Amino acid sequence: MSLISVFGSSAPLPGSADYEAARDLGRRLAVAGFTVQTGGYTGVMEAASRGANEAGGHVIGVTCAPFESSEGLKPNPWVKEVIQQPTLRDRVLHLVARCDGIVVMPGGVGTLSELALAWSLVQAHEVPPKPIIPVGGLWQRTLAAFIDRAYVYPEHAALLTLARTPAEAVAVLVGKMNIMVAHANQQS
Repeated sequence: MSLISVFGSSAPLPGSADYEAARDLGRRLAVAGFTVQTGGYTGVMEAASRGANEAGGHVIGVTCAPFESSEGLKPNPWVKEVIQQPTLRDRVLHLVARCDGIVVMPGGVGTLSELALAWSLVQAHEVPPKPIIPVGGLWQRTLAAFIDRAYVYPEHAALLTLARTPAEAVAVLVGKMNIMVAHANQQS
């Protein structure tokens, strides 16, 4: 079963548009047969975990000791398996490196850094190639402003696949995963 890391803001509350979109994403990922892996806490992480759990999927929360000791955070109740990392850096690296694909929902500085790290590590061949799918208008606007052919080569821009909705993100992910499996089978 493929493991998909979901990144996004810790701020959205249940009932908000971003929370419900992430919940829909989690549900769709579980229905498609993916294991969902998040940072394990609130907001988008909780919503994706909740949606996957409610659909009968397996949910992994990758947490970090400093958040729990200094801020009193606990994994959200929809996480079925907790992997605690000693630092935020280890947590983010685990989420980026130990997955088969990445979906990035709306977020702030932390989410931007996670997207940039994943993109950079795949581009530099530090981690195996994997789908990286930013979702929504925030990422479309941000990346359109950032990607300049003088600095970001077309083949590196192509490492990201923008999706407008969770449904589109999961459809893209399923398609890319099927291509990767077919390619691996041809190699063996």
